[in-house]
Amino acid sequence: QRSPLLEVKGNTELKRPRIKAPSRLPLSGSRLKRRPDQMEDGLEPEKKRTRGLGATTKITTSHPRVLSLTTVPQTQGQTTAQKVSKKTGPRCSTAIATGLKNQKPVPAVPVQKPGTSAVPPMAGGKKPSKRPAWDLKGQLCDLNAELKRCRERTQTLDQENQQLQDQLRDAQQQAKALGTERRTLEGHLAKVQAQAEQGQQELKNLRACVLELEERLSTQEGLVQELQKKQVELQEERRGLMSQLEEKERRLQTSEAALSSSRAEVASLWQETAAQAALLAEREERLHGLEMERRRLHNQLQELKGNIRVFCRVRPVLPGEPTPPPGLLLFPSGPGGPSDPPTRLSLSRSDERRATLSGAPAPPTRHDFSFDRVFPPGSGQDEVFEEIAMLVQSALDGYPVCIFAYGQTGSGKTFTMEGGPGGDPQLEGLIPRALRHLFSVAKELSGQGWTYSFVASYVEIYNETVRDLLATGTRKGQGGECEIRRAGPGSEELTVTNARYVPVSCEKEVEALLHLAHQNRAVARTAQNERSSRSHSVFQLQISGQHSSRGLQCGASLSLVDLAGSERLDPGLALGPGERERLRETQAINSSLSTLGLVIMALSNKESHVPYRNSKLTYLLQNSLGGSAKMLMFVNISPLEENVSESLNSLRFASKVNQCVIGTAQANRK
Repeated sequence: QRSPLLEVKGNTELKRPRIKAPSRLPLSGSRLKRRPDQMEDGLEPEKKRTRGLGATTKITTSHPRVLSLTTVPQTQGQTTAQKVSKKTGPRCSTAIATGLKNQKPVPAVPVQKPGTSAVPPMAGGKKPSKRPAWDLKGQLCDLNAELKRCRERTQTLDQENQQLQDQLRDAQQQAKALGTERRTLEGHLAKVQAQAEQGQQELKNLRACVLELEERLSTQEGLVQELQKKQVELQEERRGLMSQLEEKERRLQTSEAALSSSRAEVASLWQETAAQAALLAEREERLHGLEMERRRLHNQLQELKGNIRVFCRVRPVLPGEPTPPPGLLLFPSGPGGPSDPPTRLSLSRSDERRATLSGAPAPPTRHDFSFDRVFPPGSGQDEVFEEIAMLVQSALDGYPVCIFAYGQTGSGKTFTMEGGPGGDPQLEGLIPRALRHLFSVAKELSGQGWTYSFVASYVEIYNETVRDLLATGTRKGQGGECEIRRAGPGSEELTVTNARYVPVSCEKEVEALLHLAHQNRAVARTAQNERSSRSHSVFQLQISGQHSSRGLQCGASLSLVDLAGSERLDPGLALGPGERERLRETQAINSSLSTLGLVIMALSNKESHVPYRNSKLTYLLQNSLGGSAKMLMFVNISPLEENVSESLNSLRFASKVNQCVIGTAQANRK
């Protein structure tokens, strides 16, 4: 069966205009008479009229759907009601059936079968005879009758069409009402489906919750079983602990009895401890007195040796240098024989001028010198430091100590103070060995309550200009910014402005400072040495000690000075641009060395004015050269015959210094 919408579409097709057949009637005023040769042509209009009648017949029989339209409402309504009842249930099917019952039935219109003519049959059952071609009037009458029947048929069809249009409007209204009801039912159905889906989701969630609860229940049951097992174990353990507790209580009673006896022993031990503490305090007091006595005796021993001491050291012959003639340098034995350390030195010098005047070779002139200690070429760095270790330790006791290295260029001054290259421990100089010794002694004294701090500085004096050898970065070479000033108003302590003062506590920090200073020091090539030090380098270590329990403080400085080369200039030497610079350097060096000799002589003669300010070197070392200081000078000489003149000058200067005597040194204590 066709759906209602398709039936409605079919009904609307009936409203389309029908195409009328063209009229075959002859024109008015046409001639009725024809010639004999036109008689045959008269048959052609007959055929045309026959075609016209056929077309009319087609018009009357080309509507076979009228019967189906009359029967659509009841059948189609029933089908629609069946479909709606399947989707929406009993309520909707009842409503649709009620609407169909209220619809008025449309009267059926008789429809002719296809192929039948609308012309009524002739009376007597005979077909109308064909009119001859010349009977135009008869043909016209026939056509008029046919036209009348067609008009009647058209009127009948118009009435049927009007009834179908009314029926179509009723069907459209009914379809509109059904569509509205359908949309309402669809909305209701969507709500019901959403509620059903929500119910399904809630049911699914409830099932998951039930499963989760079942799992938790099984877990809890397993936990309960474990707890029950553990409870049994704990009960067993409790019984064991109860038995142990009883045993402990018995032992406790025994221990209490032993404790009472131990308390009596503790009381006696407390008494013994108090006696030991009193004895320890007495011993500490005695130890402190002994330490003070040691320092006094140590200082007295250093004073007996002299507050100004001079050591002479002869460097060995280096590879590539000529071997000196025998007898050039002699080291006579001491009063105790060869076992005593040498203290004297003899230098032989031949005078060629005397041999020329007399005509015979003159015997060499021997010059004898006596010092506090003489180190032959075979003496090592450890042997040299062993001789000055006690002097270095005086700095920890509060006495300023100053050690010089004096001599011509290439005599071994820098090697004596700083050591050789390569980091060989056997070649370490006096500076690293002295600081290692101070750190070791300070650590030992810490057990007696002393705490020490050390601050190091390293400067050089080049052409009477102070430079910081520990400067880094952009501060390198800015010697004009360093000046010697008093630490404060009324203070006797001297400091160098804009110089680095670095706290040190171990040997590695000292090694790093020495390496940096060695890179920054001013050196130049001279006739005596490929790399000669052209400045005085001054390494100063400020030492501060404190004994907190006794309220004692002490402070002193240890100055280790590597003097520049002391050789003289040759007056007949031609001076170029480089030689002029060396000349200015040598003049500044000799001037400062001369001032150093004058200062030492003034201190020895107890003069009222000591010319410290005549040189930056003596002004910086003012507190290390006075009466409360201890001073040691190393005079370094070369073993070569070509350097005999300079060696003799160095020995004479050192001999003058050795004859000086400075007053008794005093410790800087508070």
